[in-house]
Amino acid sequence: MHIHILGICGTFMGGVALLARELGMTVSGSDANVYPPMSDQLAAAGIELQQGYLSEHLNPAPDLVVMGNAMSRGNPAVEYVLNKGLPYTSGPQWLADYVLQDKWVLAVSGTHGKTSTSSLLAWILEDAGMSPGFLIGGVPGNFGETARLGETPFFVIEADEYDTAFFDKRSKFVHYHPRTLVINNLEFDHADIFDDLAAIQKQFHHVVRTVPSEGLLITPSHDEAIEKVIRMGAWTPQQTVGLNEGQLQAQSICSDGSQFDVVWAGEVAGSVNWAMLGMHNVSNALAAIAAARHVGVTIEHACEALSRFKGIKRRMELRGEVNGIRVYDDFAHHPTAISTTIHGLKKNIGERKLIAILEPRSNTMRMGTHQQTLADSLQEADRVILFEGASLTLSLDSVAEQLGDKATVETSIDDIIKLVCSEAKSGDEVLIMSNGGFEGIHQRLIEVLEQQ
Repeated sequence: MHIHILGICGTFMGGVALLARELGMTVSGSDANVYPPMSDQLAAAGIELQQGYLSEHLNPAPDLVVMGNAMSRGNPAVEYVLNKGLPYTSGPQWLADYVLQDKWVLAVSGTHGKTSTSSLLAWILEDAGMSPGFLIGGVPGNFGETARLGETPFFVIEADEYDTAFFDKRSKFVHYHPRTLVINNLEFDHADIFDDLAAIQKQFHHVVRTVPSEGLLITPSHDEAIEKVIRMGAWTPQQTVGLNEGQLQAQSICSDGSQFDVVWAGEVAGSVNWAMLGMHNVSNALAAIAAARHVGVTIEHACEALSRFKGIKRRMELRGEVNGIRVYDDFAHHPTAISTTIHGLKKNIGERKLIAILEPRSNTMRMGTHQQTLADSLQEADRVILFEGASLTLSLDSVAEQLGDKATVETSIDDIIKLVCSEAKSGDEVLIMSNGGFEGIHQRLIEVLEQQ
């Protein structure tokens, strides 16, 4: 079977391509921007990549066209598929039809922490000898790949609430039919497709309705937005997790989140001592431990596995250290995630200076939806540099004004690099946050620092 994937270099669709290739299918694909690291993974798997969305990429016709959710009417390839009557489907529906049948699906959803929690969960199962399949929107350090079929019925998937395709406006996760469902948290996001939080909650209610009565819902304790979803109707047992609260608890938590005890039924069942930072990652760990416990991994074993977790690319990833200056890369898309990341790093580094560089690139931030809370999320940083790129339609001046003298708005990557190089001293930490490539600023900054 030959499938052609439109939008193949996105993390999700690239993962679909890798799974299809592992199933023995012939896979080709096209994208407006064929770029690493996904292009490198795909090329290594023997998948043919083509630049742009041209009708000739679909000639001879594949057996099936799989469309990414970035595809829209008017796209030349989309119009060709429709006019020629070629068979087509969405990425999530392809997964449901060809991969998730007869699987015990462990789905991780929520506004924040999906990639991290999915990676943690997949690693716990792997460390327990369960060889799970997975599709994750990032590259876990313990695996070095975003997706694989696995060798057992267990399949971990990052369950996104974003819409499925131009022809299917349901959230992706309704296709996955999980037996174990984690809902990490729930806030307003994706303002480009959702009008308000209630619209998002409706989609979460849809996925909750698909979880069997013998399954498990794992949620944080005392999250009103999630509880409202549950009150819409749930037929599945619910297990709560939380910091010093809930059925599965983290207690005796180190200030930076690098050590904590895991308590079940009032007893310490395991302790975690790991390389991850921040209270958000403690919460992610609890959700992963609870999900792993649902498929038979003991809490003690899960805690031990976390001590061997190697992190995730672009999640507080240390990209380099030059002359005592550390440069981190973090995938930031929402003020809450920005705040918790900065807080965790600040607790870890103590009195050392933290320089935060932010590109507000997510659709929601670009629309200005979170402009009022963005400054608050950056308050703990000692120095803030905001990148106002040419494609950004809103001004960041008001955000900078709220932060006072420690904030600067820049419109050039080169100017940011010059500014950091002139200010950063040995012992400083530079945290670069964006959900895009940020024009390769991380490596460019490291190279200039090395030349100094």
